[in-house]
Amino acid sequence: MSDERPAETPEIVVGLVATPPDYPALVAARLTAELAGRLAERVHADVQWTIRGGWGEVAPRRDGGAEALLDDLAQRRTDERWDVAICLTDLPLHTERVPLVAQTSARRRVAMVSLPALGLRQLRAVRAVVPDLVGRLLADASDERLPPAGWAPAELASRVAAIRRMVDKGDAGELRYVASRLIGRVRLLTGMVKANRPGRALLGLSKLLVGAFGTAAFALTNNTIWQMGDALGGLRLTVIMLLGLTALVAWLIVAHDLWERPDRETSAELARMFNLGTILTLSLATAVSYAVLFTGTVLAEALLIDPSVLEQTLQRPVDLTDYLTLAWIISSLATVGGAIGSGLEDEETVRAAAYGYHPEPGGWQDERGG
Repeated sequence: MSDERPAETPEIVVGLVATPPDYPALVAARLTAELAGRLAERVHADVQWTIRGGWGEVAPRRDGGAEALLDDLAQRRTDERWDVAICLTDLPLHTERVPLVAQTSARRRVAMVSLPALGLRQLRAVRAVVPDLVGRLLADASDERLPPAGWAPAELASRVAAIRRMVDKGDAGELRYVASRLIGRVRLLTGMVKANRPGRALLGLSKLLVGAFGTAAFALTNNTIWQMGDALGGLRLTVIMLLGLTALVAWLIVAHDLWERPDRETSAELARMFNLGTILTLSLATAVSYAVLFTGTVLAEALLIDPSVLEQTLQRPVDLTDYLTLAWIISSLATVGGAIGSGLEDEETVRAAAYGYHPEPGGWQDERGG
């Protein structure tokens, strides 16, 4: 009988870090629960994969971009004695004037993924990217716990739509995965809006809708506005609507100091990207608010304004188009009234729409010394 004992299953500890601790932490929390299984499936099955999550002292590092972020991550990996570490960030990073999707460093045994560069389907893309990045780091570092044939380098460009090509920096294992110049920028902007969670901004502007509905209710009783809506053409009504929405977005940014200014920690390019993300988020939130206001106004008209009364004011037969036109001008005017209501919003709630603002999320704790 042989006295040989079966070799113990080797353990590989993967640190999954989110920075800043807001939307990236929510994505990381969902990925943490399934990452061990995906690593066993995609990298190597005969390994005990242990996942550690957190954010800790890895700062957004606006000033240094990806390199400074990787340096911070490498220090965290060393302190925690992780084998490799992956960072998920919502920073919109660039290299050679194209969006940077991911970057690996076999020397530091770390990698980072820019969530906005992945576009709208970020969780699905992260599920594909992170296991390959972990496998690549271990393979490039010649980790003896993985057999040479245990992992075949995959072309991320063929697995993830956001990645156009890989750029080798010259050092072993120092790789950058970049997006296309045009489509990549569009995907980056849409990804920034998703990461900024416009639904949170929409729910936070409840007082805006209350103020707008109050203004709309008053306007419904004013037959002068009925005549004004009948006299204005579609072009003028469109201009009034756009001016109202633009004024509201501008008011929210100015009144709540949401504008990002370049400084020592934030470059001019990054500040522009943050501001664009804030504008797009607020524009989407206010557009949805306008649609809700318009729908509510149409329903109120149907209940309160009898067709005979409207015909008497307009001196002609009316149909559904007249009711929609009336709701159109009333909603546009009420949007300005809603801007007054937005000034009463809780400062913390409105500031959540700023791309550079990151409240700490609940439900995902930083793991230390694990």
